[in-house]
Amino acid sequence: MAAAILDRILKPDGSKYPADFEQILSLMGGTRSLGASGEEFVWRAYQFGKKAHQGQLRKSGEPYFTHCVEVATILAEMKLDSVTISAALLHDVVEDTGYTRKDVEKEFSLELANLVDGVTKLSDMKFRSEEDKQAVNFRKMLLSVADDIRVIIIKFADRLHNMRTLQHLPAVKQRRIARETRDVYAPLAHRLGMYRIKSEMEDLIFNILEPKASSELERLIPKRQAFFEKYVQKFLEPIIERMETTGFGATYKSRFKSHYSIFRKMRDQNRPFEDVYDIYAVRIIVEKVEACYSVLGLIHSFYTPIQERFKDFIAQPKSNGYQSIQTTVVGPNGFPVEVQIRTREMDDTAEEGVAAHWQYKEGDSKASQDDIDQQVTWLRNLVDILQTEDKTTSHQFMDLLKIDLYKDEIFVYTPKGEVRILPLGATPLDFAFDVHSQVGLHCIGAKVNGRIKPLNSELESGDKVEIITSDSQKPNSSWLKFVKTSKAKSNIRKWIKGQEFEQSLRLGKEILEKELRKIRKAKEWKHLKDPHLTLKFEDEDKMIASIGSGHRTVASILTKFFPDAYVKPKKEKTESQFAESFLNRARRNTKGVSIQGIDNMMISFGKCCNPIPGDPIVGFITRGRGITVHQKSCETVGTNLSEKERIIDVDWAAARAQTFLVRLKVLAQERKHLVRDVTETISSYDINIDTLSMKVDGDVVTGLVVIEVEGVKQLDRLKSKLLASEGVISVERE
Repeated sequence: MAAAILDRILKPDGSKYPADFEQILSLMGGTRSLGASGEEFVWRAYQFGKKAHQGQLRKSGEPYFTHCVEVATILAEMKLDSVTISAALLHDVVEDTGYTRKDVEKEFSLELANLVDGVTKLSDMKFRSEEDKQAVNFRKMLLSVADDIRVIIIKFADRLHNMRTLQHLPAVKQRRIARETRDVYAPLAHRLGMYRIKSEMEDLIFNILEPKASSELERLIPKRQAFFEKYVQKFLEPIIERMETTGFGATYKSRFKSHYSIFRKMRDQNRPFEDVYDIYAVRIIVEKVEACYSVLGLIHSFYTPIQERFKDFIAQPKSNGYQSIQTTVVGPNGFPVEVQIRTREMDDTAEEGVAAHWQYKEGDSKASQDDIDQQVTWLRNLVDILQTEDKTTSHQFMDLLKIDLYKDEIFVYTPKGEVRILPLGATPLDFAFDVHSQVGLHCIGAKVNGRIKPLNSELESGDKVEIITSDSQKPNSSWLKFVKTSKAKSNIRKWIKGQEFEQSLRLGKEILEKELRKIRKAKEWKHLKDPHLTLKFEDEDKMIASIGSGHRTVASILTKFFPDAYVKPKKEKTESQFAESFLNRARRNTKGVSIQGIDNMMISFGKCCNPIPGDPIVGFITRGRGITVHQKSCETVGTNLSEKERIIDVDWAAARAQTFLVRLKVLAQERKHLVRDVTETISSYDINIDTLSMKVDGDVVTGLVVIEVEGVKQLDRLKSKLLASEGVISVERE
């Protein structure tokens, strides 16, 4: 016995392991569980990581490697296998030291290198925004799940320890990291069934984002907790006595709900702390599933159940693998008590979620992949979406990631009785896409419990759904407003993008063919080999579609191949020259200005307000320079009101059907299809566009557009419509 202990705590050279490594080894079950080779593997990872991070410090001043050790310790507490623990010890080596992924693979194994690579951020890339950076890193991490879900488990432990030590960072960074953890990591842990990780994360988030409420609960909870501990003992007394007499073996646990859960209940139900009673749960753990139902009957024989609070997640497990019978009963003195009844295996899964599958088993350190896949089907579906939709924007990706993360679930049935698990609020259209993407795309209606229901109606648990399809049915963008699942949203967006691409391709072909005929190069174009490769397009269709969508001009493409066919552009005018040129053109489009009924007198136009035909105008007699025309609202006119005798009535001498040139300056956020949307909005008013130019500066586009309008009223309507367009910041007349 003594020799075995000595073998465990001594290295081959006879010296003791460091205390932190000894703790990891002990939590993993020691040499007896790991075997000599497993122990040696983890020890080499410890030494490699410590050497790699030598001299690096955290913001707290501690050696950086202490963080890696803490991450490994969290995973060792969860009884993860030796490869996962080793990957935790090395998870920052590639990102923060001079070692590469190949170095890790050469020193250890391909399996371990893949885990480290999956956790490693893309630190060498430059991103336009924090959201872009966050989205790309999450995408990389989740795609790694396709190979090994342990990547996420390591990342959870990494984030949990970072949250535990946030006090060493600036307050602004603390809140940013806490919000990111609240929005993505905690919900992901919840969906993977990792209650212990999720619960601690939420309490740490609560401390940072709601410090006052957190401090107040810290003050209130201890007294209430002491009361409930005594109350639970009284509640369990008759149950334990009966179970002992009937020969049931069981373990009894009780827990106070997390601080954040209590706060959320108070906030959502608008109740003070004193009025929240169901904040304590009792757990009864038995050996077999049959015993769970026997214990349920026994509890209900002592205490009155609250029917609407009864849930059987053994018969119908949650999508994250959670299984338990949950019943809420009225205990002594009328207090509601939640009781959870489950087996030991169910309890492990409820606490550790998907990580419970890797709890070390003698002779087999890997879990059954089938069990894992069944537990995280929703995550596998998300990974499939990411693999097929790599061109989603950062905003769309984060939306896809957050969909369903924190939704309660409902259970609905196909006509054949198959169960489908959907998020609360899901619609028949979500159900259709869950069955198959083609069923969703061609869904025209649905029968719910035998009755026709609208596609946007919300389903309830127990509903039987039959989908009606039609080959002529096509999705539309309005579906995106009410579907709830990422699979439905992704398939609808993908179909719409496909339609937009086909339209852009048709329009691009028309524009290209017209321009080729114009410059008499159609035959030469046909003989060009793979012109898209010259312009770095994936294929010719995408090159042509870029013309139709407005991303590239036909001239910019053809100039590459036929430079002699295009005249070199003139030197660009300055802003002031362009403005002057435009005003002169605008004024030439009228017959002039009528002054008190006399046409075409000698006049000049005020540079302070630049009046153009269609504007309400007045004339101002200027000494020695004739008459200057101003807009009626011009400040120059206002300052000269004391000289009323010098102000005369003037009007534009224009035909009734005359149109006038107007120059608009449009500021908008940079996005796809902006040019198309602006031009379509203008065209919808039957307004002709004379010239259009767009310049991009960072995320902002400045557009200058000269249009022909019938009058100021039409112009005002157009400005309002443009302002209502997506991303448009301002529309001003120049």
